[in-house]
Order: sequence, then structure tokens, then C-alpha cells
Amino acid sequence: MTIRVLAAGDHFVQNRLLIDALKREVPGEVDVSELTLPWPVQPFGRVGEVDEASDVEEELIEALRGVEVCVTQMAPLTKRVLDASPDLRLFCVSRGGPVNANLEAAAQAGVAVTYAPGRNAVATAEHTLAMLLAATRRIPQTHADLAGGVWRGDYYMYDNVGPELEGSTAGLVGYGAIGRRVARMLEGFGANVLAYDPYVDVPGRGVGLGELLERSRFVSLHARATPETTGMIGAAEIAAMPEGSILVNCARGALLDYDALCDALDSGHLFGAAMDVFPEEPIPQGSRLLTTPNLVMTPHLAGASKETAMKAASIVAADVARYVRGEPLAHLATP
Repeated sequence: MTIRVLAAGDHFVQNRLLIDALKREVPGEVDVSELTLPWPVQPFGRVGEVDEASDVEEELIEALRGVEVCVTQMAPLTKRVLDASPDLRLFCVSRGGPVNANLEAAAQAGVAVTYAPGRNAVATAEHTLAMLLAATRRIPQTHADLAGGVWRGDYYMYDNVGPELEGSTAGLVGYGAIGRRVARMLEGFGANVLAYDPYVDVPGRGVGLGELLERSRFVSLHARATPETTGMIGAAEIAAMPEGSILVNCARGALLDYDALCDALDSGHLFGAAMDVFPEEPIPQGSRLLTTPNLVMTPHLAGASKETAMKAASIVAADVARYVRGEPLAHLATP
């Protein structure tokens, strides 16, 4: 029996990666059609009632006619799409969380939604370390000066240099797949690592959030954005950090009060900060983030590696194979 699958890839998790993974993993004949989404050339956003999706409802509805399974990264599974796609039974999101899928409406429609946890854990952990070091050693600023023909000796002045990781305390807010990898990397630098995560066991280094902030010269955020974690690091939490600390966020913009961050950098309370995620993406013109000193920024690409894209395709293809064989799905998001 042939199963009809739509590969709705983009310019990162490409259709060729999804199709190759389906051919490797899925038994029997697979009839694959393709739809290429514009991300990241065009930023994702809110589509209907879902977040972080490509605005392609019309194209997706047309492409899903007669399709039983969809594998994608950014396609919007809205109620409108579900209502127009009666043959759809499985929607596989090749991301760490299926924020672009209306899970309640999918469950009501009898559509299973899966996702790809851990796909970008290595890439994001490595990027976190790169951002932390870049902020601590002023790498972007000094590079920009040299590229502009300016040699500034004042960067070597005592008050202008940052701390070393070795012998310092680093605190991780969130201790999932990414946080655990960052902890191992930091320990390799000789740092003492603390972690706060009320949802998982943190053997040997678990502390409360207040203690973590007060003791840590470096703080890195790795929590998911939920109603409980939204705004969890605000002015009071940043003020609790030691003078001259470094704050890194490669998780979600909603975790942090960015006005409070800018205030702490302007005042010098924070030595530096590094951000890969923001409250509004792209960053709007006129934002304080574009003029605040000692802030290193990248455009939400911590998880961007070739391995991430390949792992994402393999994880969702494996769940398609389980579906075809009638086995329980490994990464089911819907009830």
C-alpha cells in the first residue's frame, strides 16, 4: 500500500533531506510531493492561531489534498488547514517544539502531531559557549575596530577586561538536553556549574534561582517559554547577579525583560551580554538593543548547523515509519 506524504521543507530543513530520510526509514512505497516554504529568507511569524510559522496557509491547503502525512518544519497547522485537509492523519514537525501546530484542533480532527526533541541540542550548546566567550572577550567589538583600521589599547585596561571561566561560577537556568551539554563544556573550561530547573532532577549542582543568580558570574538561559517562565529574568533578578557578570540567552526571548537588560548594560552592572533571541524578531528599527553597549547579538541561529537539519529530518522520518508499521509514535505532542 502506497502512503501519500507531503514534504513541506524550507531552505534549512530542505525537502531533499526530508525525502532522503523518508526513503531510508519508511518501509514500502512512499508517494512524496513537495512544497518549499520561504523560511529563513522570509521570517516566520504568527499565522492564524499558531506561532513561528511561514505564512503559507493557502499553498499548504492545496498541497495537502489527498495527503495522509506531512513532514515539515515551519508549515502552519491551523484549524483552517485542518478543516480543509480531511485525509491528513499525521503532521510531523521537525523542531524541538511544535509551536506552529494547533494541537487541540489537531486532536479533535484525529491528526497526530509529532516533533523532534533534541535535534539542535549540540548546535545550540556550542553556540552558547561561542556567545559567552565573545561577550566576555569583547571579540565582536575588537574585530570591528580592527576592520575599521583602529587599534585600541584601552581594551587591555584592567577595568575593561572580563573574567576567566576557569575558577568562576556559571549558572544555567534550565537543565534539559541543551543545558546539560553546556554544563559539560563549562566544566571542561574549569568552571563551577550550578543549575536551576524545577522540572528535572539536577544531581550535584541544583540550587534555587535566587541562589544561582547571586553566586554566578556567568548566567545562561535554557528554559522553554511557558506562562510560568515568561519574564522570569527581570530587573530584580539581573540586579541580584554580581557586578560585572555576563548574561546569555540562546533560548527564547520571552524569558527575559530586555529593557532591564539594556538598563544593566548601560549602567555597567553587567559587563556584557549575548543574545540570540529577542522579544520581537526581526529586531525593529529604533530598538534599544541596536545601540546598547557591550551586547553581542546573532539573528536566532544558535541551532543552525548541517547536523541539526539532518537530525531533524531523520527524527520525523522515523516517526513516519512507526506510523506506517502501526507502532506507537516516539515523539507525540497531541493527546
